[in-house]
Amino acid sequence: NLSSWVTWPLVIVGGTGMRLSLGVKVKYLNSEDYRFRYFTQGKPGSRPSVLMLHGFSLNKNMWLNTIEIFPKDVHLVCVDLPGHGGTTRLLAESHTAVAQAKRIHQFVQCAGLNHKPFHLVGMSMGGMVAGVYAALYPAHVSSLALLCPAGKYLHQVSEVELFLWLKKLILSKDFAESVVVSVTKELLLSVSESRYSLHDNMRKIKAPTQIIWGKEDKVFDSSGAEILAAAIPNSQVHWLEKCGHFITLERPRTSAKLLLEFYKSVCDSAEQKKVA
Repeated sequence: NLSSWVTWPLVIVGGTGMRLSLGVKVKYLNSEDYRFRYFTQGKPGSRPSVLMLHGFSLNKNMWLNTIEIFPKDVHLVCVDLPGHGGTTRLLAESHTAVAQAKRIHQFVQCAGLNHKPFHLVGMSMGGMVAGVYAALYPAHVSSLALLCPAGKYLHQVSEVELFLWLKKLILSKDFAESVVVSVTKELLLSVSESRYSLHDNMRKIKAPTQIIWGKEDKVFDSSGAEILAAAIPNSQVHWLEKCGHFITLERPRTSAKLLLEFYKSVCDSAEQKKVA
């Protein structure tokens, strides 16, 4: 069930040192009752900006290994979702996928990402929020990438399995530091309530969509990839062999290359249409 894995503190790659080495800048933005913490790389240009949404109990730092291979001239924005990381946590507020998508739209407007359609990326819970956002605000999303998005197919992950995975991750030399994000009952309930949100909205998604899934995902059943692909007209599926749920941590370079290739292909296609 859901609580068997999210109640564990999850480890997040990177930190101040890695952000500095990549040249990303941490910023804050205020919108109504929320103060959003995010970081950026590059500046807005002719190609779409890229907005990345992290998974449940993680924060924006989970994308550091991913953006490492992106060209410096691509405008990247990685934000802490409300209730996570350095962004405001209001326990009295709903944190369902729809509520989070609406708050992300607040951020999009205040950050100026709404001036032209952007490329939206999300993993796990962030993938669910990204998919719902693309359905609710289709005019703002030029393309979409979903990495094992949260849905209605949950496996139970034993505490032993997750503990061993975390232990291996913590001891890895690839990780400069660990960050613990606390999980509250309210956040757990909101995710549980959102279980069907993406599937309820998937047929409304019109943007070209990339779906990436680990074949050994024991959190969300990989059959969800085929269900999403059947519902989203312009979509493609990429399977990662011998990979579980935490794609950007388990296969950082492979997943990053897939994301970059899809982003470039969508951009090139858009350029060709302009010329035609």
